[in-house]
Amino acid sequence: MTQLDLDALKPWLGRTETKEDVLTPGLIDKFRATFGLHLWEGAGDVPLGIHWCLTLDAVSGSSLSEDGHSKRGGFLPPVPLPARMWAGGDITHIAPLEIGQTVTRRSTIADITVKQGRSGTLVFVDVQHTFLRGTQVCIQENQTIVYRDITAPKSENLLAVAPDSTTLKSCLTPDPVLLFRFSALTFNAHRIHYDHTYATETEAYSGLVVHGPLQATLLLNLAASALKASPHKFTFRGLAPLTLPCEIQLNCLEDGHAGTVWCQDSFGKRSFSADYAAA
Repeated sequence: MTQLDLDALKPWLGRTETKEDVLTPGLIDKFRATFGLHLWEGAGDVPLGIHWCLTLDAVSGSSLSEDGHSKRGGFLPPVPLPARMWAGGDITHIAPLEIGQTVTRRSTIADITVKQGRSGTLVFVDVQHTFLRGTQVCIQENQTIVYRDITAPKSENLLAVAPDSTTLKSCLTPDPVLLFRFSALTFNAHRIHYDHTYATETEAYSGLVVHGPLQATLLLNLAASALKASPHKFTFRGLAPLTLPCEIQLNCLEDGHAGTVWCQDSFGKRSFSADYAAA
C-alpha cells in the first residue's frame, strides 16, 4: 500500500458511531445455551463476553460484500485489502451490565497504521469502544482489526504436543453448529465461519474458521474462573487461524492476581492468548 493510499484513509481517523441495544433475557439464554459449562458461574445474571453480542450492525443483505461483511467505507475505512480479521485488543471492566437495561456503545476510529508482515502488507485499524448503562461506563474496549491479502496457507508439519496437566483446564471440540450459533448471536455474516467452499477456495483456509471473539469469550470466562472475579484488565490477541476439524484446549497459567490464558489445538499450536489481571 502506498502512502497516497494511506492518506485516502485518514479522513476516517476520529470518526465516531453510537448505537443502542437492550440486554434481554432471551439473548442471555441463547448465549448460555451456546457456551454452556464454559461460562464462569460467578458472573451472576449477565455472563462475561455478552457485550460482543450487543449493539450490532444490522445491515441489509444488499449492503454486504462478497465476504459477508458490510460494504467498506461506512464507519470502518475502505481498506483495499480483501481479508479482514479480528487481531486482538483489551478490555477494562468497570461496572456490570444489567438485564433489561439499555446499553449504549460509543465507538471511535483511533488509529490506522500500515506494516509489512510475512504475508505482505497489513493495515491495522484501532477502534475504541465505550459501553454504558445510562451514564455509567461499564466496559472500555480497544479493538484492533487487521486487513491483509489472501495468501495460500503454509503447510505445517507439527508434532503432537502432550497437554500440560498443570495448565490444561478443559477441552471442547467445535463444530459447524457451534460456529453457526455464534455467528447468529453476533449477527456476523462473514462466510469463513459457515461457508466451507468460500472459506477454502476463496480465502484459502483449510476449513471453517473458529471466530476470534468466540475464543476470547472462552478465555475471558476461564480467567474469571481462575481469579474468582471478573478480570479488571483483559488483553487478548489472535496468534494463528483455528480451523475445523480441531480440538480447543483451554489453558491457564496463574500468577496470583494475574495470569495468562490461551487456546491451543491438539498439536500444541496456539491460536488465541490473553493476559488478565484483577483490579
